[in-house]
Amino acid sequence: MTTTSVPGEPPATRMSDEAYGALRASAALWAGTSVMITNQLGQVLVQHVDYRDACLLPGGAIDRGESPAASATRELMEELGTTAPVVQCLAVDWVSPDSAGAPAAMRFPGEILHVFDGGTWDDARIGEIRLPPSEITAIEFVEPARLRGLLSPPDARRALSALRARLNSGGTVVLENGHPIAPTVLDRLGVLQTARPTYHYPWHPGPAPHDLTVKQVWAWLFAPDGRVMVLLDPHTGVAILPGGTPEKHDQDDPVATLRREAEEEAAARFGIPLLLGHVTDATQRRGYLRYAAALTDIAPARPDPATGHTYTRILATPEQAKDLFDWGPAAADQLAAVQQARRQLGLPQAPRQPVTQLIGPATW
Repeated sequence: MTTTSVPGEPPATRMSDEAYGALRASAALWAGTSVMITNQLGQVLVQHVDYRDACLLPGGAIDRGESPAASATRELMEELGTTAPVVQCLAVDWVSPDSAGAPAAMRFPGEILHVFDGGTWDDARIGEIRLPPSEITAIEFVEPARLRGLLSPPDARRALSALRARLNSGGTVVLENGHPIAPTVLDRLGVLQTARPTYHYPWHPGPAPHDLTVKQVWAWLFAPDGRVMVLLDPHTGVAILPGGTPEKHDQDDPVATLRREAEEEAAARFGIPLLLGHVTDATQRRGYLRYAAALTDIAPARPDPATGHTYTRILATPEQAKDLFDWGPAAADQLAAVQQARRQLGLPQAPRQPVTQLIGPATW
């Protein structure tokens, strides 16, 4: 084998197997795995452990001769008392020797960490978890925005990058110290590191009762490929659907509110809308209407006069869009209504795919 043993040396030295092996061993890294598991509300499973203050995702060190996927499967059994198919790798992170704050005595050489997708667990599956007698003291499912307060900074960066990779459905991402080397629009805006909008209200199909004050009117606006427009705050990455609060000059017409807000926030226009239903805050007698419509055209993005923000517009599948909000158990019912409206509009069901930023102008 021809290689060099000293940086800058011309590649003409033929090394013995022993010398080559020693050179590679001197550059060895640690290797580990972790597993991203969520519940049906989009919350992430974290573990409280007895040997450090910060929480961890399930996982651990890869044993000698063990593959990363096999290590992840073993760690799930050891730490949670259950198994899960571990076939999709969300992220591979190169952790540099000087980034982890490891004590000098540890002689930390750097690490390669694989983050696998453990899937979405329902209540029955979560009920099967059995913790070991030591090491794992408790588990909880937490909102993604809480990860930065519960995990160490490097672990939180890695977990959020992996979670965004799962949402984006663009395949395995390569990280350096938790940062993607090819960041997507979701990474650039820090999506999910700020609390998701929360509306834990029941879903009702059809029009709102007359005695209910309409607080907001939002729409699922479909592109021809069956994806929907979502607006992302440029400063926080927080998602909103096009729409907003009724104003006096809308003359109590929710569709007028919707058209005005879509124009102001997203520079978007749409065809005849379908009323899907509403969610209600019964304590305040307030309703939040939901419509669906087909986009007809968009102009270049411009500042929203109400906030001064120029929202980043993306196209996402309805399922991806749902994951950007914390709507509680009623989210599934609203999503079913959205898909029914899509069929009524004669649009295809979009396969899960990477989100696309809308620049404009465009006409459909």
